[in-house]
Amino acid sequence: MTDRIIAADVILTSPGRNYVTLKLRTADGLTGYGDATVNGRELAAASYLRDHVAPLLIGLDPARIEDTWQYLYRGAYWRRGPITMAAISAVDLALWDIKGKTAGLPVYQLLGGAVRDRVLSYTHASAWELPELLDAIDARRADGFKAVRAQSGVPGLETVYGVHAGGGYEPAKRGAVPVTESWDTDAYLRHVPDVLNAVREHVGPELALLHDAHHRLTPQQAARLGRSLEPANLFWLEDVTPAENQEALRLVRQHTTTPLAIGEVFNSIYDCKDLITGQLIDYIRVAVAHAGGISHLRNIFALADLYQVKAAPHGPSDVSPVSFGASVHVGLSTINFGIQEYMGYDALAHEVFPHSWSFADGYLHPGDAPGLGVEVDEALAAKFPYEPAYLPVARRLDGSMTDW
Repeated sequence: MTDRIIAADVILTSPGRNYVTLKLRTADGLTGYGDATVNGRELAAASYLRDHVAPLLIGLDPARIEDTWQYLYRGAYWRRGPITMAAISAVDLALWDIKGKTAGLPVYQLLGGAVRDRVLSYTHASAWELPELLDAIDARRADGFKAVRAQSGVPGLETVYGVHAGGGYEPAKRGAVPVTESWDTDAYLRHVPDVLNAVREHVGPELALLHDAHHRLTPQQAARLGRSLEPANLFWLEDVTPAENQEALRLVRQHTTTPLAIGEVFNSIYDCKDLITGQLIDYIRVAVAHAGGISHLRNIFALADLYQVKAAPHGPSDVSPVSFGASVHVGLSTINFGIQEYMGYDALAHEVFPHSWSFADGYLHPGDAPGLGVEVDEALAAKFPYEPAYLPVARRLDGSMTDW
């Protein structure tokens, strides 16, 4: 008789921030872990997993990864969406983890093996004023990073996408309701080109320099920004306009040669199909925790490869070390993989999620432990219960809502 799933449990823990982890156990005594964290909606993801998905898994063959993916996607009728796809992602990752442990191999070997020796990564450098930003970038370079995302303050505002006057970068805030921030697009467009051009002059030509507009601009504003940043020779300009209006990227593309990256809020191939086939972007940013796990991510990246679009998965600290490790496995084994975001984790998260993936000299490697190479210290995880926390919302200076 083939092995069967005998238990599916949800672990909700907050070692520095909230994470939703799925734990699958098989009759053969193997354990697999997956990540279903959706920042600010963790309880919804946990409930969907616990109440609607976990009961369906008992008795299934853990070796049938693709069949289980199709069962959860096609069988639910209510398809897609961040909560559903995060839950499917968690199951998919846990099954790949079990598959690797069964075979005694790291997951990247099951995906065809390594196509590179290591995975290029980038991190964040944020500060309100330019001198402090330059210091922060120098510190990240000293840490070994070859690529840095630079975010700065804007005169007249108190916060700008996670950057606070007098403080560093951390968007999510603990509390019962989201923090409200003020936003001024014109001030941003006046200020940020000078900042990034100054950064380029400071760091020289070799550092890969990235910037995130975080969905704040209209297509025309995005085109203007992309053109004004051409002297800075960015590695990419990220999320210039809300991703729902995919045709908007055509206008931006027509007016700038600055490389464009988008997709961290996407959760299926259907969200990014037109952007990829229309060659309207250079990097697709879907995350393994939010876009159906390894199985679906591979489909998206294979489509992207046909159109010379590179993979660059979202990797903030609000996806857990489980899915981050999975992303590095995919990166090592995917030919059109471009770069992996590595924001880093609270020290407690490293303790709760001991892992084989590692960072050195600007690059990541998933390690060679069987499966995903990430475990969960459940006793330690239990010491850090869930705490309500939300990403901010944003209003323009006239009080009207805008995209955060």
